[in-house]
Parts: sequence; structure tokens; C-alpha cells
Amino acid sequence: MHGSTHGQASPHAHLHSAERELALHLHAVRQSYPFRLGLSRKEVLHGIDCDLPRGASLGLVGPNGSGKSTLLRLLAGVESPQSGRVLVLGATPAEAATRRRIGWLAEELPHPRDMRARAALRFTAALYGVPRAELDARVERMLERVGLASAATVPLGKFSRGMARRFGLAAALVHEPALVLLDEPTAGLDAPGFAVLADLLDEAKARGASLVVASHLLTDIQAHCDRLLVLVDGRVALSGTPRDLAPDGGAVDFEVAGLDAAALAALEADVRARGGRVLGRFASPRNLVELYRNFRGAPPTDRR
Repeated sequence: MHGSTHGQASPHAHLHSAERELALHLHAVRQSYPFRLGLSRKEVLHGIDCDLPRGASLGLVGPNGSGKSTLLRLLAGVESPQSGRVLVLGATPAEAATRRRIGWLAEELPHPRDMRARAALRFTAALYGVPRAELDARVERMLERVGLASAATVPLGKFSRGMARRFGLAAALVHEPALVLLDEPTAGLDAPGFAVLADLLDEAKARGASLVVASHLLTDIQAHCDRLLVLVDGRVALSGTPRDLAPDGGAVDFEVAGLDAAALAALEADVRARGGRVLGRFASPRNLVELYRNFRGAPPTDRR
């Protein structure tokens, strides 16, 4: 028996006004799956509680198998919890009207492999309720945004892993959802995709969308999230802001651009003269991101 509000005549009548104003409201959420020929059940979520204001962003962090993907499936309305309460944008995600306001990047594309990219994205946009008058322009614009305009007639089954992830981002965001759910968005992402991901997340936040981004790597999501929820074995181990959970311990990182080698050497010398230590010099990991962001044409298509 599910702890959701499925089938009730007025599913929102009992909601408090505060719950209606939240992007997410999770209370005592549990989920389990049958195993051992259905004779036993394995519990993968153990009483999850979480509230997220609208327009805010949440990072789900934890090792593989910690329950992140399961929680995202509950938020997307693909599954219902065994018990507890799941509200998304003030309603249950089981409602079709609510699901149309959600954009979900799953681990694998749900589209048939023989569908061509343009047709698949058009079908997705129509399914999410993009008006017919805007459909074609929205699809073409999004294919251009993710660098797949030149591959619009290529079957999805011929896409590389990086191209597939970029298409997944397009499908999750083509209808400009109010809530964006991304499951391991950097997994398999190619160099053009990192720039695309950063830009699309910034754009979604700028228009007021709420974000939930799941990853087993804190560095993947720390810059994009206002709050972090650390899951271990299906339980909330820690929660708080990135600053709360990753305090600086008195250290300060500087990211410097625009200095030549001589100026950098002088900067290092000045640090030492002031009693500090230079612990290392590392090439910026965002160099490729900036390269593709500044690329004026479509990013190269990495077909197999």
C-alpha cells in the first residue's frame, strides 16, 4: 500500500499553504524492492525528510547504491513510495499536470534507439505540452544549444555516450520545466557537454526553476547547489549548505586569470614574502569548458 495521495478526489485540499509554496516536500519517505524471488524486500530509502524552497537547488551526494536514483524516480513520478509523503511543486508527482512541469535526465535515454534526434526531441516536447505553434522553433533552438543541430537526423542509437548525454539534457529542458531533476549529469559527458551543462543550469536558475542534481562526486554539483543532502545506505547522513558541509578550515583558494608566466611568478614570490606557502600550481580544469563556451560555431559532432 502506497503512502501517496493517489485516487483521492481532492489531492490538494489537505495541503498547508507552506507545503504548496515548496519545490519539494519529503516526509518519512521509504522505498523498498522485492528480491530473492519476491520472498523478501530490500529497503533502499529509510525515512527521508527534506524541504526545498521554490527556485532553490539541491545536490544529492552519495556513493553508488545510496538511493539517489531511487529518490529522483520518486520525484519524477515514475515510482510511488512504499510509505511517506512526496510533494513536488505543491502536488503529487503522480499527477500528469505536475509531471509536465518536471524535466528529468535519467541515467539512460528512454527513447527508442532508432528514433532520430529531431523526431525524438519533438515527440518529447509535445508530450510535455509545448504549444504546437512553438514546437518546431523550440526543438531547433535546443538542438543548436546542445551542439546537435548537425546530428538532428541521426538515430539516437548511433550517438556516442557524450552526444546521448547532451541530447538527454535537451530533452529534460526543452519545455522549460519548473523543476529540473538530473541524475549523474556529468557521467559520460564530453568536453562540449560540460559547457552546455553549466550554461543550461545557469539559465534554468535564472528563470526561477528549482534544481535537484544527483552525483557521487561533490565537485560535480557543489557550484550549482544551494543545499546538499548526503545519502549513505538510503539514509540522510548530512544536510546543509556547501559551506556547512565543506568548511574551508582557514584555507582560501584563488582562481586567477589573465596573468602571464612572469606575473604569476611575481605573485608566488609575493605570497612567500608575506609568510605564506604556495602548495601547488594546477592548470584550471575549466579550460576546456571555457574553450567550448567561447566557440562561436556549433561544437564538433563526435559521432562514432
